[in-house]
Amino acid sequence: MKVLVLGSGGREHALVWKLAQSPAVSRLWCAPGNAGTAMEVTRSGAPVVNVAIPADDLDGLLAFARREQPDLTVVGPDNPLALGVVERFQAAGFTIWGPNQRAAQFESSKAFSQDFMERHGIPTAKSGTFADPVAAKRFCATLGGRCAVKADGLALGKGVLLAGNAAEAERAVDEIMVDKAFGSAGARVVVQEFLEGMEISLHALCDGKTAKLFPTAQDHKRALDGDQGLNTGGMGTYSPAPFLTDAELADVGRQILNPWLAGCAADGIDFRGLLYPGVMLTKSGPKVIEFNARFGDPETQVYLPRLENDLVELLLASAEGRLADVELKWSPNACVCVVLASGGYPGSYAKGKVIHGLDQANALPGVKVFHAGTATKDGQTVTSGGRGLGVTAWAPTLRAARDQAYAAANVICFEGIQYRRDIAAKGLR
Repeated sequence: MKVLVLGSGGREHALVWKLAQSPAVSRLWCAPGNAGTAMEVTRSGAPVVNVAIPADDLDGLLAFARREQPDLTVVGPDNPLALGVVERFQAAGFTIWGPNQRAAQFESSKAFSQDFMERHGIPTAKSGTFADPVAAKRFCATLGGRCAVKADGLALGKGVLLAGNAAEAERAVDEIMVDKAFGSAGARVVVQEFLEGMEISLHALCDGKTAKLFPTAQDHKRALDGDQGLNTGGMGTYSPAPFLTDAELADVGRQILNPWLAGCAADGIDFRGLLYPGVMLTKSGPKVIEFNARFGDPETQVYLPRLENDLVELLLASAEGRLADVELKWSPNACVCVVLASGGYPGSYAKGKVIHGLDQANALPGVKVFHAGTATKDGQTVTSGGRGLGVTAWAPTLRAARDQAYAAANVICFEGIQYRRDIAAKGLR
């Protein structure tokens, strides 16, 4: 079969890498892809082809699909989902994996998501939604200024500012609503009480009626070691996270996924895709910080090396409503991903820096370097984004996987390279 993947990040490279392993796949395209996706080859020996169409150019993507007739289209990032790419492709008769525009609101509108959780009894933080900065600041004051201020709309995973006191909270509101740091995404804000505990990433594959929970993972959102610095799209992750036993994970899933599925049924939401709740394990139980409506990046880069199923079969079962008959199978290995970023990220950064050491890193046992913000120029791989690479390693223990990931990261270099040195340290403690 012919498969088209939409997106250009580390998540999409991981999806392409896993899909290429399926014996069902004969041709594979990635739009627009990156330098790494263009290096992959399907099991049948056909090279993966990058297509120079942005993931949010729905007209261009649909024209390509009409020309090449993919049997399955896989949507990686959030923006095309929010724009309605699923409906567009389905109306043209194509099978596409990902939630429709209404279902994608769980990520594209934090206000929608927060309201849904409160109406359907999903444990979450005390919060308020505001279109007026003065009202938002008043609510922040009722929380003592200890809160998260979130742009309502999509902001590339960076639309959240954390405040520890009233002055910081007021600055956060002004930055989002007055200074428009995240553009129109900040026309409204959701202010949440500050939740204390251990944060984990949950993923569940859904088909409108059934949700299949993935193992635990833990992301590292802050730019600097020790969870310091600005929020990012993710500086690294690992799986499994040792903070929940299998029984506890199943219980957390029931507390969150059961009322979520019931709420979707009650509201007429047909969610077929990947639900990614960020969850805080608080003293009073698990609470959802926010929902995402697609695979996490970089979580995809640690989940897919552990996944033993054929990804094509899983995504088709999700799109076609057949998940109840599917069992997810996982390797017992631990997996660690360390993100190598451009100097200055998540602020301003230079592009076009030549990357050295990729072949040496990929040659290490149990290592795969996933590309995100990379491109090819004059036959060399260069940086083209804030997060350049996800250096991923797997091994029988978390410590061994972490050591191997950093061994691979240490042989890669480019001007301005920055990365955290403490990925998975919480899991080892």
